[in-house]
Amino acid sequence: MKPINVGLLGIGTVGGGTFTVLSRNEAEITRRAGRPIRIVAVADKNLELAKKVAGDAVRVTDDAFAVVNDPEVNVVVELIGGYGVAKELVLKAIENGKHVVTANKALLALHGNEIFAAAQKKGVIVAFEAAVAGGIPIIKAVREGLAANRIQWIAGIINGTTNFILSEMRDKGLPFAEVLKEAQRLGYAEADPTFDIEGVDAAHKITILSALAFGIPMQFDSAHVEGISKLDAEDIKYAEQLGYRIKLLGITKKQTDGVELRVHPTLIPSKRLIANVEGAMNAVLVQGDAVGATLHYGKGAGAEPTASAVVADLVDVARVLDADPEHRVPYLAFQPDAVVNTPILPISEVETSYYLRLRVEDKPGVLADITRILADQGISIDAMIQREPDEGEDQTDLIILTHRVREKFVDAAIAKIEALSVVKREVIRLRLETLG
Repeated sequence: MKPINVGLLGIGTVGGGTFTVLSRNEAEITRRAGRPIRIVAVADKNLELAKKVAGDAVRVTDDAFAVVNDPEVNVVVELIGGYGVAKELVLKAIENGKHVVTANKALLALHGNEIFAAAQKKGVIVAFEAAVAGGIPIIKAVREGLAANRIQWIAGIINGTTNFILSEMRDKGLPFAEVLKEAQRLGYAEADPTFDIEGVDAAHKITILSALAFGIPMQFDSAHVEGISKLDAEDIKYAEQLGYRIKLLGITKKQTDGVELRVHPTLIPSKRLIANVEGAMNAVLVQGDAVGATLHYGKGAGAEPTASAVVADLVDVARVLDADPEHRVPYLAFQPDAVVNTPILPISEVETSYYLRLRVEDKPGVLADITRILADQGISIDAMIQREPDEGEDQTDLIILTHRVREKFVDAAIAKIEALSVVKREVIRLRLETLG
């Protein structure tokens, strides 16, 4: 059959991996796709690198729009990143009737609604398996493999940088800043790690998964996002003593009055498989009404793991290239006219359990005052640790785990607790999920 001609935008880590995997597994990929898939044009600002990776058989340019406008190109693979010129290129490719494969989670989380609408109008495919969790085929699992289910919730470790940092903090008892420097030295963290450590990258990814799970538009601007930069090694230690581990989770849940969409450090029972995912690995836990819980684990980044997802998308495009657009798998799992604009719940309306750490005076009556405030807000205590004060000190740490309660009541309780003269610092509050 006629080959699929691919134009590759960006030949850095993932682009280079894509070129390598396509070349190395050419025969196997052709057998799966039913036709050859070949890269015919590459655009990259670094022409020297592009020529070194692509060789002489491929047209190389520093003008990405030249590739997008090339009549010989059937599929554009966008691996530039960001949501400036990448958005222009993707929309231009769609306008030109070309299918698009992208690994760009930020682009889709912020502009996916516009991109999918344009693609539907033009009858072209936009595939994005590589945008979430690297080499784990989680997009296909949620969109196709679990299509029989009402998905109830998804919780994922979907940023390898933060998982590496948290693993090192727990194993070595080191502070965040020290472990971050080590992560940068080893190449797990960027020189500017803000998107990773402040939870933005994970929020992009859980926004995409939420849309697929519940048939809603991308709503990144409504997500609650907290990172790990303020997390204290002391809280990791206390969580361990209570039988929990702390992970940065992306969480989305369907509730009767809306959808939860949040990213934050979370205590998870240490007996859960996902709590034992260490280093830079990713894992996504999906709860469906029919299948129960399914755990999807693997490498969330890297040249060839991510290229694996890019090439899988190219194979999918090759298989359905000539199919009626109305009979392809919908972009967001649900038919376009069945996508509903369900609201995202504000974090104040989310119900979960909580870890509270208080620095208090070591004197009679303190605990009674605090438990009275919690009771007044309808908050019941599940577990508690009160440390013996260090020798010569008159203050100690009090750690409380609560049962499930709406966050606005915890906010109110914390405000009253911090107003007590016996409470010496701001209350540390972390959320807890049993994932049962």
